[in-house]
Amino acid sequence: MALRLYNTLTREIEPFQPLQPGRVSLYTCGPTVYNYAHIGNFRTFLFEDLLRRWLEASGYQVFHIMNITDVDDKTIRGAAEAGLPLREYVRQYIDAFHEDRRYLRILDASVYPRATDFIPQMVALVEELLRKGVAYKGDDGSVYFSIERFPSYGKLSRIDTRELKTGASERVSSDEYAKEDARDFALWKATKPEDEKVGAAWDAPFGRGRPGWHLECSAMALALLDQQWGTDVLDIHAGGVDLIFPHHEDEIAQSCAYTGKNLFARYWLHGEFLNIRGSKMSKRFGNITTPRDLREDGVDAGAIRLLMFQTHYRQKLDLTDEALAAAQEGSRRLGEFQRRLRENAGPSDTPRFQHSAQQLKRLTAEALDDDLNAPRAVAALFTYMNEGNAALDAGEQPGPAALAAWNEAEGVLRVASEVVIMQVTGGTAESSDEVRDLSEMAPSESQESWALAWARRRKDQKTAKNYAEADRIRELLRAAGWEVRDKPDGSVEVVRIKRAS
Repeated sequence: MALRLYNTLTREIEPFQPLQPGRVSLYTCGPTVYNYAHIGNFRTFLFEDLLRRWLEASGYQVFHIMNITDVDDKTIRGAAEAGLPLREYVRQYIDAFHEDRRYLRILDASVYPRATDFIPQMVALVEELLRKGVAYKGDDGSVYFSIERFPSYGKLSRIDTRELKTGASERVSSDEYAKEDARDFALWKATKPEDEKVGAAWDAPFGRGRPGWHLECSAMALALLDQQWGTDVLDIHAGGVDLIFPHHEDEIAQSCAYTGKNLFARYWLHGEFLNIRGSKMSKRFGNITTPRDLREDGVDAGAIRLLMFQTHYRQKLDLTDEALAAAQEGSRRLGEFQRRLRENAGPSDTPRFQHSAQQLKRLTAEALDDDLNAPRAVAALFTYMNEGNAALDAGEQPGPAALAAWNEAEGVLRVASEVVIMQVTGGTAESSDEVRDLSEMAPSESQESWALAWARRRKDQKTAKNYAEADRIRELLRAAGWEVRDKPDGSVEVVRIKRAS
């Protein structure tokens, strides 16, 4: 069965056919870097990672653009409150996003364009829309898109605009506005004192100012698409359901008006919300959890991915302590089986392993080809684990087919815990210069020297600003029962974590 995806544009599951055989252009809306991205944001990024991995596993060459929104109402307000230039203010949150993304095993995009690096392209887009008469300059000095002059406005969100009036009283200048409040939206905002204060204002033929949020994605996508493959239509545009309106609706309007095409993207994919206590996670309401919160609690990334993928991306998901605990145990079991499978692999497969491997490959492909049905793919992985453990207990040997089937399926889902790599026998390291890999060690109450050696290495990595490696070491030490503490004199110590009884 070939890949089929639910297209928000048509409200149907459709066979996927890229514009160019073997190649896929994928645009995903990235973070707005005014604060740390929360785990609800990352639910969207994880479903997009699954899509990307499955496209590549299916043989496609994927050009993946994920934008960084570094100029909008929120980032400007945050920079002003912090008393910092915009570019300096957002840097910490861009770095944090990439740290969190790597922790959650999300693949690097092909490119991460920042909005402030594409101002000339945005100015050119606005100029063309003004020339075509679908945009106009308002009496406030800003440039607006006229939805009345774009008859197909609303085709993605299914908003009925027939009874709406346009004009000065029906404009919206904020980057985000109420659902179904379809009015002329700002393409370019006339500069304000707070914009100038933080360096968020640029000269343009139609007046000094800065881009509207919706304009940014269109300009970046069109510029990079043309540069990479000489096209102006995306294969897939993905994001959260909250972006359908107004953001993606406005992207379609301005992009199609600019190119003269009736499509900006052929397939629109949207992931549902992650809820906490039944409510949408929101910085506005203070009910947020970030990946770094979970990382500090010692939660393995595989457990978070497993939790996310046990619910279909188009269904709401509730984050609870019980669900996370169950996912941690499931991820641990998968990681333990992965270790057993690799340690016992031989030159050939027994018939039992051959059959299980064939089943895993078939069931995984059928599930993910069916609109990324990750719950079914996860179920196939657990079935394979149960059958494989039974075979291993019976003394049977896995071979190349068993390993390949596991590596292919788990390589797409990435839900197995990496903590269990420490659960094999080994000796004790004597110094930081002779530290053995964590996968060779067996931490125990008597192995403080082992933990201390790794704590020192973590400090070295942190000093070298290799934060991802430093975080990895801290997480694995924590999972092994050790907490790292920095002492006032610059040295480090390790303390055994007391587990609740």
